[in-house]
Amino acid sequence: QVQLVESGGGLVQAGDSLRLSCAASGRAFSMFSMGWFRQAPGKEREFVAAVSRGIGRTSYADSVKGRFTISRDNAKNTVYLEMNSLKPEDTAAYYCAASFRIADIHLSDPYQYEYWGQGTQVTVSS
Repeated sequence: QVQLVESGGGLVQAGDSLRLSCAASGRAFSMFSMGWFRQAPGKEREFVAAVSRGIGRTSYADSVKGRFTISRDNAKNTVYLEMNSLKPEDTAAYYCAASFRIADIHLSDPYQYEYWGQGTQVTVSS
């Protein structure tokens, strides 16, 4: 079993930055691929970014490419999402997810993740 706890969300203005953190407990963190997803009211959950286990291959949604950076610190059992140049359309609840078995080609598929955090709200005002 893996427990995921997100933090770092908040209310910011357009153009600001935030760093989200996701702390994991339980099984060996380095063995998990990690993803960030977001969900705005009335919309489906969408992929934001992911980092694979092993070599740490990263993947990003086109909407955040160049603005967001995902990273992981296996020594601290934590994955981060650095968000720069935030836009009002980035407003959503952000969720951290973990998978022990996911293939790298499926990193953007939320249904491939076994574990989820409770989410942290990010609100970007214009």
